Order: sequence, then C-alpha cells, then structure tokens
Amino acid sequence: MGLQNRETRKIASLRRRLLNWYAKHKRDLPWRKSSEPYAIWVSEIMLQQTRVAAVMDRYEAFLERFATVVALAEAREEDVLALWSGLGYYRRARMLHKAAGVVVGEFGGEMPVRAEALRGLPGIGAYTAAAIASIAHGERVAVVDGNVERVVCRLEGWEADGTTARKKSIEGLAAWLVDPVRPGDFNQAMMELGALVCTPRSPLCGECPLYADCDTHGEHKTVARAAMKSQVVGYALCMRGDEVLLERRPDTQSVMPGMWELPALRDFAFEEDSLTMTVKHAIMQVNYVVRVRTVTEKELKRLTVVGGERRWVRGVDAKDIALTGLARKVLKKAGLLS
Repeated sequence: MGLQNRETRKIASLRRRLLNWYAKHKRDLPWRKSSEPYAIWVSEIMLQQTRVAAVMDRYEAFLERFATVVALAEAREEDVLALWSGLGYYRRARMLHKAAGVVVGEFGGEMPVRAEALRGLPGIGAYTAAAIASIAHGERVAVVDGNVERVVCRLEGWEADGTTARKKSIEGLAAWLVDPVRPGDFNQAMMELGALVCTPRSPLCGECPLYADCDTHGEHKTVARAAMKSQVVGYALCMRGDEVLLERRPDTQSVMPGMWELPALRDFAFEEDSLTMTVKHAIMQVNYVVRVRTVTEKELKRLTVVGGERRWVRGVDAKDIALTGLARKVLKKAGLLS
C-alpha cells in the first residue's frame, strides 16, 4: 500500500518518529544554528555537490567576511571566488554573488520569503528555494535532493529510473509527506536520514525510524552512474624568492574562467627524477593524476604553455587569490599555504 493511501494517523506517526529520530541523531553543523535566510542560502549553495566536511572549512569564514547579503553584493567577484576556493563548481559562487546584487538592487536587501519568489533569483532552483522557505519561514514545501529522493523511492519500493514521470512522483509524495507544523525540521530530517542511515550502499535499515513503513528494506535499483575517466596532466611550480608564479584562466574558458592556477607544462611525460610531486584530483567525471615539476624562471618559456595573464604572488598572499581547487591543493602540499 502506498504512503498516500495510508490513514492520516499512520502518516502522523511516520512524521513524529522521523522528527524524534532527528532530534536525537542530527549532526551538530554550524548552519543549523541559524534560521536567518541569508545564512541558510549560503549553506545550501555550498552543500550542492560538495562534501559536508569541505563546507565546514569554508562556511563560517565566508559569513565572517560577507556577514550580510549587502556585504556580499558590494564585494568584488574575485574576493568571493577566493573564499570559495576549494569548494569547486565556481559558477555557484558567481551566481550567489549575482543574486545578492539582485536582492539589494530590487528588494532593498531583503530576500523574498516564499519559495516561488526565491526561484526568481539567479542560481536558486526548486531545491534551494524550498530549503530557504521551509527552514527560515516555515513554508510547507518539500526539499528534494538526492538523499530525499532515495528515501522516498525506498519507502514506496520504486526504482530510481531517472524518468520525468518518476521524478514527478517523487516530488509529489515528498510534498505530501512534509510535516505541516515543522516543515523545515522535517525536510532536514529527511535529508539527514538519507545521509546517515538510508545510504546509497548498505543502508542501516535496523537503525531506521521508518523501517515499518518501508517497502524496500535495503538497496533499490538505480540508474548506473557513468564511469569515471582518468587523465594525466602536468603543471609547473615556479618560485622567485618567496613568490610563486600563477596564471589566470581566460574569461573565455567554459570551466573556472578567471580563476588562478599554476602554469601548464608542455610535456608532462618527463623523467621521474624531475618530478616534484604527484597529486590526485577529481573534477566532475574525471580523475586527474597531476604531475608537478619545479621549473626555474629561465625554463618557463621552453617548458610551459602560456594560456593567460601571469602574476607573481607571495606565498603568504596566495590564500587571498581566487585559486582553483587543484592549485590550492598543490600549494598546500608544497608548504606554501596553511
């Protein structure tokens, strides 16, 4: 029997059990200590396709620097990207910055309250709008991320086949289940259940507060993920005293335009005795093996490919530059960043 066909008292019991579980088991995360719309917005954008641990390193520093939507709107994009460095998917930061300008310019610095209005801001889709509206303002709308989708599919015994019809069914049931009194807590509880218990592989069914309501009791059939590709690349680490040479990616680049990285090597198939370090780095569907060699200033023209503006930056100042995640990783390993 589907959840929507069950008696009202049984659905009320499901909601109560989930909320009680959440109260006991939710993680102590900094963004859960605020009901301020701007802070929730920042956290939800950061958490998209990014590990919680990585966001914890950036969230509080970001809000300390840009404490209000006005402060964010008035900031330079380069400064916003610098604090975003390491989180990846930099378009999110650019759209966050752009949307802050809209909030200040068109709404007097006050974010819209309803989910439908929030979706009119750049970079805010259905998921983020629902999260802000339900958590900050108590609107009864469902937040449907990957975790919630998995929980709903398993509760109903559905295959996650990726079809439009299935997605609509998931969204419809998720919206119907939302607790009318505590929608924000309920949405967070559903996401937390998917993150901690109803995991993609080997779910902890014995610890699930919704076990009695579940039609799957274990993993469910999903669309196979595309296989990751592997690629070898090479970069130059060039020092001049306490300065390191960085190169800006051209604005015409489709990926990470305007970000700063190390100069690319013409040839990365060099001898091992010239290797300074090897770093592994994943971006989207590609696993990169990054070979880095130390290059002198005299060797730059011969060994590297010039792709954009270059700048000498003191190692102590590099943390304030809009570095790519890979550049930040290499500079940390080289001891130039803390």
